[in-house]
Amino acid sequence: MAVRKTTISLNQVLNLVGKLTDTPGGDTPRERFRAFLRENVQEAGQIRDYIQECLRLTGEQYDRALQDLVNHLGSLLGFKVTFGRYKGKKDEIGFDGHWESPTGKHIVVEVKTTETYAIKTNRLVGYVDELISTKKIPDWDCALGLYVIGRPDPEIRQLEHAIIAEKRIHQLRIISVESLISLAEMMTEYEVNHEDILAILLPSGPRVDPVVELMTRIVAQPGPG
Repeated sequence: MAVRKTTISLNQVLNLVGKLTDTPGGDTPRERFRAFLRENVQEAGQIRDYIQECLRLTGEQYDRALQDLVNHLGSLLGFKVTFGRYKGKKDEIGFDGHWESPTGKHIVVEVKTTETYAIKTNRLVGYVDELISTKKIPDWDCALGLYVIGRPDPEIRQLEHAIIAEKRIHQLRIISVESLISLAEMMTEYEVNHEDILAILLPSGPRVDPVVELMTRIVAQPGPG
């Protein structure tokens, strides 16, 4: 799949918008950054460039930019996205993103740079429970918790094992950010629509990547000559 190179680096964009924080307001660094993404970053290849830059570099600014980029991907996949906070705050639900489908399905996102450190699944489950209790989500029947991993390690399956051991298979999914980008590319380049994306995420096992990789190979095959 073709990758379009961005004309301005993520570092340059972040230097222009300023330090990303949870400070509210329409003309804050976070809102300027999100507006830049909406207006200028509409191709999966562009997002890949920026996400790869986030994963190459370290620091709070890049972690927060990664969270926004993943949520921006959710918008490109056809979801109505509510951006979460960068940093948890008492009396506020600490999800990274809340994606609402026109079909009535809800995906609550938690972004992780790596799976190296132990991840407690009860935190993401708790976010969904809180959204249900505040009537932002009707119930678990239409909800899913989704971990988006920046640098997955096939040798580390702690999170997948935790989901299975804690019987969260019907509630939680794991997907690499690369597979999420691949889904966005399939929507752009092939006849894959929003409902197809849901059909991949909702019924699969804990880890979504194998399904996405299979679809990528299938759609990329040349047709009969």
